[in-house]
Formats: sequence, structure tokens, C-alpha cells
Amino acid sequence: MSATATAPSPVNVLYRTAARATGGRDGHAATLDGALDVTLATPRELGGGGGAGNNPEQLFAAGYAACFIGAMKFVASQGGPKVPADAAVTASVGIGPRAAGGFGLEVALEVSLPGLDRAAAEDLVAKAHQVCPYSNATRGNVEVKLTVA
Repeated sequence: MSATATAPSPVNVLYRTAARATGGRDGHAATLDGALDVTLATPRELGGGGGAGNNPEQLFAAGYAACFIGAMKFVASQGGPKVPADAAVTASVGIGPRAAGGFGLEVALEVSLPGLDRAAAEDLVAKAHQVCPYSNATRGNVEVKLTVA
């Protein structure tokens, strides 16, 4: 199945990557360039064996956390407060059945910005949430809770 957009893309793509998965949640995934190569395992909570391996929610959490730090650095480059070198984002991703059917995700981002006063930290996080690609992709579809630690 292939979908072709008839309108120009609203994104000026500067980088693109691709990954291939086989076997579903108990399979294997790798980027086509070989930079990422993971064994996948379904968590016990989702009916799997919980064996060695990662799951899509872990990969999403890691990607969102790293991307959010990048978004904060972008905001800083546009005149926002400097992001401390020891800044950290912990992304928690939950998955479960939706009342409307199917499955859904929820996300919580806990942001640590040592040395920044609370008001500046909260402003930086709010602005980063507006520019982060993961935040933009999930907005209106996934509940994302932001907390400044």
C-alpha cells in the first residue's frame, strides 16, 4: 500500500531516516544504515514474555527525551535562557486500551534544568514544547504532561 500526497509537504525535510521491523513486538528492528539494531520483546504487561529486548514504547521514550533537549537548545539559540550542560529529560510512555477502542499512548516529560530559576525553566519548557517535532506530532492525539523537576 502506498499513499501519495497531492499537496506539497508542510515540512522542509532536512534529514530523513528509515528503519525496518520484522516479527512485530517480538522481532527485530534496525535502521537501514545499520546505526541502530535492536531485538524487540513484548513486555509481560502486554501479554509478552518480557524477555531481553526493547519495545517500541522504550524507543519512543528515548527519542522524545533526546529530541526535547534539542528543542530546548533551539529555543535557547533564539534568545532563551542557556540550557545547562547537565539538563536531563525523562520521558515516561504508557500504552493501553482506549475507551474509544484500539490502543493509545500517554506521555509524561520530567525536565531537569539545574541552575535555572523555576519561572525561566517553565518558560523554556513551554516554548520547547511548541517547537519539538515529537510534541508537534503528538499534539491533539496523545496527552503529554510536562513537569519541571
